[in-house]
Amino acid sequence: MEQSRKWWRFGVNRWFVLLFIVLNVIAVSAYPPLRPHIQLPAEALTEQPLFIFPLVNAPVYLTNTLVATLIGDILLLLIGFGVWRAVGSGQMVPRGLSGAVEAFIEVLYNLTESTAGKWAKRIFPYFATITLLVLVLNWMELIPGVDSIGFFNERHIENPFECSFVQLPLGAVGITGASNECVKGVIPFVRATATDLNFTLALALIAVVMVQVIGVRAQGLSYFSKFLNVKTFFTKPVFGVIDFGVGILELVSEFSKIFSFAFRLFGNIFAGSVLLFVIGTLVPVFAQSGVLMLEFFVGAIQAVVFGLLTMTFMAQATQSHGGEGHEESH
Repeated sequence: MEQSRKWWRFGVNRWFVLLFIVLNVIAVSAYPPLRPHIQLPAEALTEQPLFIFPLVNAPVYLTNTLVATLIGDILLLLIGFGVWRAVGSGQMVPRGLSGAVEAFIEVLYNLTESTAGKWAKRIFPYFATITLLVLVLNWMELIPGVDSIGFFNERHIENPFECSFVQLPLGAVGITGASNECVKGVIPFVRATATDLNFTLALALIAVVMVQVIGVRAQGLSYFSKFLNVKTFFTKPVFGVIDFGVGILELVSEFSKIFSFAFRLFGNIFAGSVLLFVIGTLVPVFAQSGVLMLEFFVGAIQAVVFGLLTMTFMAQATQSHGGEGHEESH
């Protein structure tokens, strides 16, 4: 009986998939896909800036990537609240999403403990926070409507006279006679956050700065000796010059981590978004599902790689040149 029920469920699901494919073909025939607008900077959703930085006099607008970041933060807080409730309820083994998150966090902590040793409790919060935040923001790209639902704006259209516009609230304009040129005016309400270089660069700056903070807390001011090593500059001139040059290379390497972090995450997620646009335009039926599955794994891998590299650099910062870290001060 159980075996026949499984085959029955498989048969029903198969017909549902076939039905959705047929509906997709009908929808594409009635409303052909339009060429999307692709640009690097995030699009502003408001005409007026939210505020202006007083020192540099730089306006800050509400962008679609900022909206995605706020939504991702809310989702992350809700997930944390769900895990907290599951743990507080006395369940020995949390179930569902809470259990999956707990298992994932346990894996991250074990990785931190095996790499950073006694500094695991200090480094783990940064590792887990960065990994979970980037993971949630990357997977938001898979939600229907992200990067695709928004309003039209005349500034993005190459031939605005081919479109008929109707003024809408918030300075947006609607299109009564849409064509392939009109779609270039689409500004999505929510856009994948990592496709904005501002976000990846800011996150990279935070990660690299906290690496230096962890290094100072572990070794004190002697941590900076690896960047400016002049201990043997006069006693052993030849080796002193070599050590000084190695310190300069270490300093350059530390700054290069910022660009490495930022462009790795930005490049992979932005390329995935462009691939989704292109596949959805060229082969709008069924083919995009395979790309979505690919982006699911790419988003997860990039989140883990970003957090893992941050954790590894923090663990290395706790070690002196001799390979032994200083004792933690209380």
